[in-house]
Amino acid sequence: MRIVGQDRSGQILAEFDLGHGEDPTEQFRIRGFRTVQALTAVGADGDLTISWRVEPDPGPTPVPQAPTTREDVPPPEPGADGAEAVRRQRVAAYAWVESSRGILASEFYRPAPVGRWGLPGGGIDPGEEPVDAVHREVMEETSQTIDLGELVGVDTGHWIGHSPTGVLEDFHAVRIIYRAHCPEPTDPVVIDVGGTTSAATWFPYDSWPDQPWNPNWLEIVTRLFG
Repeated sequence: MRIVGQDRSGQILAEFDLGHGEDPTEQFRIRGFRTVQALTAVGADGDLTISWRVEPDPGPTPVPQAPTTREDVPPPEPGADGAEAVRRQRVAAYAWVESSRGILASEFYRPAPVGRWGLPGGGIDPGEEPVDAVHREVMEETSQTIDLGELVGVDTGHWIGHSPTGVLEDFHAVRIIYRAHCPEPTDPVVIDVGGTTSAATWFPYDSWPDQPWNPNWLEIVTRLFG
């Protein structure tokens, strides 16, 4: 995945490949820049390029964050203790969808300790562009047709923990997040039955921050849209 930072005139100021577990904003700061605005996410598979508008940052150089430990997944299968963590990077596209009925949300199939609602979206398929992925995922998870707006941000997570199948993973999540509008909202229906989404709904505008979001998603949507 290629990360590009440019100024307002389009001149490239920084360019690098995103390593496993790295966060683009953090990596820009290490190079002396701060992110001003996410611009585009174009390409598929290993040719994906994400661009930002950046500007010089005179602040202190950050120390890269170590991976956290994930606790909200099942324990490993018997005999898996001591296994080396398998590196996995998952690039996914999501949408903050607004309509006359509120904010669109989808419920994860896997129980979590507190809250399991997040933005509709999911993993980008091989050969698929992020904008195509988010349209497909929103339809599969909620049955809603959307008009896609601007790229709002890219959030990352890095943790070591066991997958639902018990595999110990060194997991790097890259979440590409767009703003979108649903011109003709309906009662959400999960089309991809048996997938990663168990339900979908519209959260009212006046109470969406108080809904049972997954804590990580609540932090993300509050930071980007609160």
